[in-house]
Amino acid sequence: MYGLTFLAFSSLILRLGFVQVANGANFRSDANNMMLSKIPILPARGRIYDSHGDLLAYDKPAYDIVLTQFVNTRKSTYQEMAQRLAPILKTNAKSLYQVMGSNQGAAQITLYQNATKTQIAYIEENHQWFPNIRIVQQPHRVYPYGDLAGQVLGYVGPITTASKPYYVHQLGYLRSQIVGETGLEAQYEYLLQGKVGQQVVAVNAAGYPVKYLGDSPAPVSGKVLQLTLDGNLQAQAQQDVMNVINTSPYKPTITDASAVVLNIKTGGVLAMVSYPYLDPNWYTGSGYLQHQNYLSTSGAQLNYAIQNPQMPGSTVKPANTVAGLKYGAITPSYTVYDTNWIMIGQTLRHGDFAAGLVGLLKAIAISDDIFFYHLGLNLGHWVGSTATTGGGPPAGMSYRTWQTTDFIRGIVEMFQTEWDFGLGPLTGIDLPGEQAGEFFISNFMQNGIKVPLNLQQAETSLKKTGQYNNYGSPIDLAFGAIGQSQQVTPIELAQYVATVADNGKRIEPHLLSKVYPPNTHLPSNTTPLQVIQPKVLNTVQASPQYFQLAQQGMYGVCNDPQGLAYSVFQNAPYQAAGKTGTAQITLNGQNVLNSVFICYAPFNNPQVAVAVMVPGGGYGSETAAPIARQLLDTYFKEHHEFYPQKQWENQTVPSGWNQMPAYTVPEQSH
Repeated sequence: MYGLTFLAFSSLILRLGFVQVANGANFRSDANNMMLSKIPILPARGRIYDSHGDLLAYDKPAYDIVLTQFVNTRKSTYQEMAQRLAPILKTNAKSLYQVMGSNQGAAQITLYQNATKTQIAYIEENHQWFPNIRIVQQPHRVYPYGDLAGQVLGYVGPITTASKPYYVHQLGYLRSQIVGETGLEAQYEYLLQGKVGQQVVAVNAAGYPVKYLGDSPAPVSGKVLQLTLDGNLQAQAQQDVMNVINTSPYKPTITDASAVVLNIKTGGVLAMVSYPYLDPNWYTGSGYLQHQNYLSTSGAQLNYAIQNPQMPGSTVKPANTVAGLKYGAITPSYTVYDTNWIMIGQTLRHGDFAAGLVGLLKAIAISDDIFFYHLGLNLGHWVGSTATTGGGPPAGMSYRTWQTTDFIRGIVEMFQTEWDFGLGPLTGIDLPGEQAGEFFISNFMQNGIKVPLNLQQAETSLKKTGQYNNYGSPIDLAFGAIGQSQQVTPIELAQYVATVADNGKRIEPHLLSKVYPPNTHLPSNTTPLQVIQPKVLNTVQASPQYFQLAQQGMYGVCNDPQGLAYSVFQNAPYQAAGKTGTAQITLNGQNVLNSVFICYAPFNNPQVAVAVMVPGGGYGSETAAPIARQLLDTYFKEHHEFYPQKQWENQTVPSGWNQMPAYTVPEQSH
């Protein structure tokens, strides 16, 4: 098609040159009576490729057959053209002739949209019969792999009334230009959008076009983007998520799911899954009308990997381990005797089972809530809680004084450490619409409801005055320690676990890898215009020993027979470190469990971090962990590590992707 396009436009240019040279004298004699008119030519948007050169988004040349009206063209010429052209356009000559004269004085009239190869070839081969007719390219955005990374790529659309002031008035766009509306299409609009060209037409004193003089300037396509996304891993991830959901006993309560795979050293996003899936092609042509019900009711328009934060459950325990060690709430040798019960103030809480004597590494491996309740209470200096006594503030301190000093200081130390690891703040992912996480404490002046905690405000007040007014309770310390007082997104969880694996170095996640000049076809030896470098956002300040203890505890989750994810990873040829999370949440008025899992691998040389969240999916080890295991398997099979050669996989989008259920039945699967 591209070759045909080149030939088509080449022949037009050659004919134009002949007309201008052969009729130069006549043209010059009329020069004083003519003016130039310019007609905008829209540029093609830049292409988007994955990390291995698979084309994920491009502008397909959709060709229109256009009539340029010259004032000196006889009526009979239009009639003859209509007679010759009508059969190939599958219309009648009378109707076509009426279209030709439908807008007298217009520089050009579109006779036919989306012309076929046969129609284009016919016009070019018989150009002597159609002197006023041109083939004009109108870009049409195509996503060849359908819903593969649909929410990540985003989609395009016309400039709306709401966006007109920005695009048209501020940036100088034409009203007819197509712009990115969501995802990377919107994030990198300034790179993907090309430069509008101008078709130059000579018009006479009455304003009627006389001659087509060429393009000046010619349109310039948008720049070419290469992403960090791994097409095969993305495809397999979407299929894995769908498979696990479809076979889960929790399927009736699962509303959405998401997964993120990060390169630990660079922050590059290797895969980002948001279920239900979205095909950006549905936003072009009649696609939206066909899928309108699904798009408006399923939640597919959200990217759950970066939006709609949920409680992370026990996945926060490695970060809180570091906080507890750093601020002296526990020591490496600290132990708790877990009888499965603890009294916190007037509230009796239970764990999952009576684990007996529990040290730090075991507490992480088996996710012992009683141990972490004590860690949280110790951070806030709540003294003396046991299975039978509720404890209280330090001797000589009133409850109210404790609330505004030791309590809030302990909460801030815990949450600020989580923040430093990446739980709470925006990660910096290069996508529009990312939502930050949030921290909560109780307000017993309002019947104990949970209210957002302004972490920065509390920290500032503590530094200035030594106190911060609040109405929290010791249960907040306990719940915060097990991930029931926070809401985070999967991208935050992925950044966090990568930070744990990299000994406290928090790197900004990103999807863009390289920017190439317009019209570059990848793979290519062309030098990129820009290469995205890893960006360290901060480093968690703590002893290296504390990171090692958190890592060892996570190793036990996947490799110790008592670890909660041991059954999921026991036959893996690599060693992973992970953490399960299960949080009680409410979806559609129903109390359900949020299934969460984070991990990284290999343990001794971390390469890749994974975060999975399935609201309504039960325990973290039941739904999220199996998905994470499959993602790690695919990653190492691609990189030819740990698995025998017969199990190796390519890194390109699977050739059978368009036959996989994750591609063919996204609506039916929801």
